[in-house]
Amino acid sequence: MGTSREQAGRGDPSPRRARAAVAAVFTVHGAVTGGFATRIPWLQEHLGIGSGTLGLALAFPAAGAALAMPLAGRVTRRLGSRAALRLLLVLWCASLALPPLAPGPGTLCVALAVYGATSGMADVAMNALGVRTEELLGRPVMSGLHGMWSVGALAGSAAGTVAAHAGTDARVHLGAAAGVLALLGAAACRYVWDAPAPEEAHQERPGRRGGWAVPRSALVIGAVGFCAVFAEGASLDWSAVYLRDVVGSAPGVAAGCTTAFACTMAVARLAGDAAVRRFGTVRTVRAGGVLATAGGALVVRAGSPVPVLVGFGLLGLGIAVVVPLAFAAAGRSGPDPSRSIAAVATITYTSGLVAPTVIGQVADATSLVVSFGLVTACAAGLVAGAGVLRAPERRAAGVPAGPAVRR
Repeated sequence: MGTSREQAGRGDPSPRRARAAVAAVFTVHGAVTGGFATRIPWLQEHLGIGSGTLGLALAFPAAGAALAMPLAGRVTRRLGSRAALRLLLVLWCASLALPPLAPGPGTLCVALAVYGATSGMADVAMNALGVRTEELLGRPVMSGLHGMWSVGALAGSAAGTVAAHAGTDARVHLGAAAGVLALLGAAACRYVWDAPAPEEAHQERPGRRGGWAVPRSALVIGAVGFCAVFAEGASLDWSAVYLRDVVGSAPGVAAGCTTAFACTMAVARLAGDAAVRRFGTVRTVRAGGVLATAGGALVVRAGSPVPVLVGFGLLGLGIAVVVPLAFAAAGRSGPDPSRSIAAVATITYTSGLVAPTVIGQVADATSLVVSFGLVTACAAGLVAGAGVLRAPERRAAGVPAGPAVRR
């Protein structure tokens, strides 16, 4: 009864409504990412910058995110889960309007750093809320939430593609999108679960500043996430090039592989929660690692387009659920979900940043086939490391115990 009264006092929604609200938040976050990606060519043309300068500028979102993500936990502890998520999500949506307003490469880098910082902090806050919602419901939901992020990214990119084809100025398009998405995100945040931070999150550890120490288990979990994101980033950025240069695919087939890979991951994430309920986290990730390893091996060994396409499809299916489940495990690995998730998110963001560069450097020194041998090795690492995602059980303060979730 005490818990029900606490819920009523805080105005918490029903579990189902809370889950739908968090799913909407993930969708909005994905839509911002998808919308921005479609207008990168406009930015390059508008500023008259070369590929090298653009590539440097596009490193700033990841750098901004990596620097700012640890602050998300502090904002959450100060404002509470719901208010923190609303603030950070609105700031993230608003930052979408900044890059097209940049008058030159230097200001573009600053705008993209702000864009990445707000993205990373909102990412940590919404994943922490996803973990708490999963505990509230007593069943897996993280894979489906990340699936909704992918749906949002596809929707945002579709809208951006229409705007680009219509010749709409990116300042108008992204400004309008920022306003609409900020309103939608703020509305969705009204119904998320407003869980208080655990008491342990306010305590400082001896020899540490401000309680910033993260559980060692979160760093190990981050290593598993690193392997998955490395394979994802390499496949998204290099699959079309691989098909064109290694197996001689037509340009249309090569370009379509990237879209197909993203769609495969979205579908797998939407179906991932059912797999976790049936088989548990560790078995699901291990089976995904086997699929991804087989897909990578097929990419490396095949000499014609169709088997390579199948191989990339298997890679997408295999790695799709790993990052959501890594965030879920991180959220259970210590007393403060935001801190643990920030550690894992920083590692995975770093992986996504370095993967395309590493693949390119290895390909220059050897070949793309050898590069994807490295991707296959990362996929095999998921099989070996799946067990670390069986994180210790924890219950968020004030969250009623639900049915046991198989881990």
